[in-house]
Amino acid sequence: MTEQAIAALQQNLRGRVIQPGDPDYDSARALYNGMIDKRPRLIARCVDVAEVITAVNFARENGVLLAIRGGGHNGPGLGSCNDGLVIDLSMMKSVRVDPATKTVRVEGGCTSGDVDHATHAFGLAVPFGIVSTTGIAGLTLGGGTGYLTRKYGLTIDNLLEADVVLADGSVVTTSKSQHPDLFWAIRGGGGNFGVVTSFLFQAHPVKMVYAGPIFWDAIHAQQVMRAYRDFLPGAPEELGIFVGLKTVPSMDPFPREGWGKRACVIIGSYNGSAADGQRLLAPLLETLPPPIFNWMGEMPFPAINALFDPFFPKGLQWYWKGDFVQSLTDEAITTHIAEAAKAPTELCLMHLYPIDGAVRRIARDATPWAARDASFSMVIAGISPAPQDAAALKSWGRAYWKAVHPYNMGGGYVNFMFDDETDGRLQAAYGDNYARLGVAKMKYDPANLFRVNQNIAPAGA
Repeated sequence: MTEQAIAALQQNLRGRVIQPGDPDYDSARALYNGMIDKRPRLIARCVDVAEVITAVNFARENGVLLAIRGGGHNGPGLGSCNDGLVIDLSMMKSVRVDPATKTVRVEGGCTSGDVDHATHAFGLAVPFGIVSTTGIAGLTLGGGTGYLTRKYGLTIDNLLEADVVLADGSVVTTSKSQHPDLFWAIRGGGGNFGVVTSFLFQAHPVKMVYAGPIFWDAIHAQQVMRAYRDFLPGAPEELGIFVGLKTVPSMDPFPREGWGKRACVIIGSYNGSAADGQRLLAPLLETLPPPIFNWMGEMPFPAINALFDPFFPKGLQWYWKGDFVQSLTDEAITTHIAEAAKAPTELCLMHLYPIDGAVRRIARDATPWAARDASFSMVIAGISPAPQDAAALKSWGRAYWKAVHPYNMGGGYVNFMFDDETDGRLQAAYGDNYARLGVAKMKYDPANLFRVNQNIAPAGA
């Protein structure tokens, strides 16, 4: 990149081009995962589609490594790169709700909290994740699971169309009727095919929910996890509920007598009244010992999605590994409890998110997301505010995953994969759909311009 080329890029953008030496360079390049430190040569803060086109053309014409940052929540830091160009969509945050069609158009820089804020006024919500700071672009392109998944499916199952800037600088709108091969590919195939600047989602009636966490002492973990496993198949799909192993954080608002205790947790959101939610959960809770605390209560849906935001600010050390799980056996539960007990910090966790209901009513080859026959999506997350804990987080996460993997399915969720995953793991994640993704990659990005991601090689390359 010459200085003249960089100057020309800046002249063609109304947004800023941030470079090393600028006062805000370090804050602009900082990643959600503080374990990863990347130093891009340029950060282009685009304000509209025209500027994304300009930046994509610049990267292609100058042979520059290109990364795309949407909401900036990517665990392995794939929203940035060293010595290349980052297209930063964080200025593109428009959300427009159409209450008549119950649809919402969302720009690529939005977080799920941005969308929740806009849709809640209309009594609507889109199935996203469980943390409101999650970027909707990365979440959607990888699949997307959350509190509404059992009833309404994955995030990709609620995507109606998308505007995509392709590697050649052209822009297409893709849907089931327009460029259907591209629409198929972006629903789980990640950022391999272009820059998605706008998503159109189907929203659903959600307003007030009965939601929150229930913590039990870890001595009851075996009983709680078995009860959850047996309760879930008969639970109404309006109840989005997952189970986890973690530690009661030594901080407010958690009760001081529980600080630092190992715990088994059930966290859920019932799309209905508090009275109905209490009746629904009563058969489960009556079979279990008294919890350390039960904080389930009535709240606006955006509140449950943001409930854990204060505990996971930007800049923590993160390392995670995932798997899909078909059957949660008693032996697997025992192994989970033993490995979780070795967590090096209080923030470390394991969650099992249900994969059932609406997810299974869609064919395995209808989207690249191939785990429609799974029962759970598992994530093991090593987390700490202290950089000196990085090695311990990785060691714990890898050992935990190795211990439980024999009980799990072959592939893992691409949004839970780090750079140390092998090519075979990525192919296993997509199964029979992987070859079709390679064909779409060859058609829409044959030179692999979009390769800072969970990369899919162009077919025949």
